[in-house]
Amino acid sequence: MNTSGEPTRSFDRAADAMRPVTLTRNVLKNAAGSCMVEFGDTRVLCAATVEDVVPRWRRGSRDGWVTAEYAMLPASTNRRSPREYKGRKGRSMEIERLIGRSLRTVVDLRALGERTITVDCDVIQADGGTRTASVTGAWVALHDALRGLAQAGELPRIPLTGQVAAVSMGVVDGRVLLDLDYAEDSHAQVDMNLVGTADGRIIELQGTGEQTPFDREQLDELLEVGQAGIARLVGLQRKVTNWGV
Repeated sequence: MNTSGEPTRSFDRAADAMRPVTLTRNVLKNAAGSCMVEFGDTRVLCAATVEDVVPRWRRGSRDGWVTAEYAMLPASTNRRSPREYKGRKGRSMEIERLIGRSLRTVVDLRALGERTITVDCDVIQADGGTRTASVTGAWVALHDALRGLAQAGELPRIPLTGQVAAVSMGVVDGRVLLDLDYAEDSHAQVDMNLVGTADGRIIELQGTGEQTPFDREQLDELLEVGQAGIARLVGLQRKVTNWGV
């Protein structure tokens, strides 16, 4: 318990505070863009690869494509999980689709041309919020890959239209909390993920009353703390990439 009598959160933070967040760029030699993203004890390695092809169904469209893959490494949790292979990863497919469509909302695909950028998000250590950390770090890796194409003269400009980041919120023991770690997420009454842009718009909102329904007042409160979290994350993205400077 803290001095207010409320349960102590990890990193001794307030209900509306995030865990320490770190975005470390250029962590891989061979990737076109890479970022190690850390939300507290959750760590995800994001790596962007550029290919001068597009999926068959997109050929001849003159538009590019941005997609993602997501996986949790076997030792990322306290019990070893089997490696994930194609055709055997329902949760991972759902998360990688979320990452891909979130990134595509802030990319000018026509300006990208007929190229595919794949951002691989590998969870090295999981303590809640792996999908939100992945989205946030994936944007940094994507930015650097696109900037590399522009610097090489393959594109006239970086075809990004904005920033995207994601954060979790929830109701735990009756309290609205921001950026849930695993201990909080595992017994939350309401579990929610928000994907948003730097200008306060919402790309995706995933929310479930895990144990009890929630009302409009709680939803508004969850959105308020979530959008404050997004604002902090896009500020960190801007700081490490000099985006918009």
